[in-house]
Amino acid sequence: MSGWTDAHCHLQERYLSDDPEVQANVIATLARAEAAGVDRVVVVGTDATTSTEAVALAEATSGPVEIYATVGLHPHDAINDLTPIETLARATSPKLVGIGECGLDYFYEHSPRDQQKRTFATQIRLAHELDLALVIHARDAWPDLFEVLDGEGMPPRTVIHCFTGGPAEAEACLERGADISIAGVVTFKNAADLRAALAVVPLERLHVETDSPFLTPVPHRGRTNEPALVAVVGAFIADQLQIEVSTLQTATRENTARLFRLPGR
Repeated sequence: MSGWTDAHCHLQERYLSDDPEVQANVIATLARAEAAGVDRVVVVGTDATTSTEAVALAEATSGPVEIYATVGLHPHDAINDLTPIETLARATSPKLVGIGECGLDYFYEHSPRDQQKRTFATQIRLAHELDLALVIHARDAWPDLFEVLDGEGMPPRTVIHCFTGGPAEAEACLERGADISIAGVVTFKNAADLRAALAVVPLERLHVETDSPFLTPVPHRGRTNEPALVAVVGAFIADQLQIEVSTLQTATRENTARLFRLPGR
């Protein structure tokens, strides 16, 4: 089935390398995505390097798989300088469609919580200023996440990427205006709360992603994740919602195009 969109992946890792093997791997990954019916991917930055690479990959690549980019500073790296991200965002590349991923992560807490909140708030303001979509990372930090969002105001186009909460957290995100993006975690045995949350997410607010190369969905655990597997995630979600796969595919494609203001085809 053609027409899948991977709303969040990290395909750009080491893209700027001069290593021919690395470059060939990117080309091969895109070819497998095309073969799986994926024709759009959003490549997401998490720091200055990966954000630069995401934009470069999106600008340099043409073909059947359209590539768009976001730039952001992940909460793990919140202690780092945000200036390179702001510079990239203001360069207004035609392939730049969002700010993030940014947010709060209290599970690992690689950066101090206060610094995470400050860096997150600055990126929210940047999304407002530049009228770009906001891509949020949220893990074990819901109360503080909502406090920062309520204080800064939710940008009109916002998505909680790789959502891992339950129904209550999903409802709180939706009430504030955020969309929900689901990754391969939904297929994991211990993801019952996440599967329950699917029931409260309207189809017009739902996205599918891989978050590749991480979080490979069942039954492909043990191999590196990649955009081609977004079709596996989508088929699983459609089964959970008891709808046709084609219905889920069309809705999520349109939702992601709206979220990131991607051109029509």
